[in-house]
Amino acid sequence: MFLARVIGSIVATKKDATMTGRKLLLLRPLLIDEANPGQFRAGANTVVAVDALGAGLDEVVLFCQGSSARAAAGMKTLPVDAAVIGIVDTVDVLNKKIYPSATP
Repeated sequence: MFLARVIGSIVATKKDATMTGRKLLLLRPLLIDEANPGQFRAGANTVVAVDALGAGLDEVVLFCQGSSARAAAGMKTLPVDAAVIGIVDTVDVLNKKIYPSATP
């Protein structure tokens, strides 16, 4: 599993028929900043993931890739490589809450 921030959505009117009605999100993976473990730093890549949970823009989510993505509920027969499998409430690193941010 990986952490990511939802940075957008994707609309594709022509796609594999099994993907009809599936919400697609654009994710930016999040890493713990080694220089300052009290904050995230954005990963260098972006990921397109199927979302069955209703995640929204700027939310932090858990996602998985590969065969693990197809193991998520309702994904077994879909041609997917990434799936949102959780919407994150909090993240604590070294006994410090880094999400949601402790500062406004």
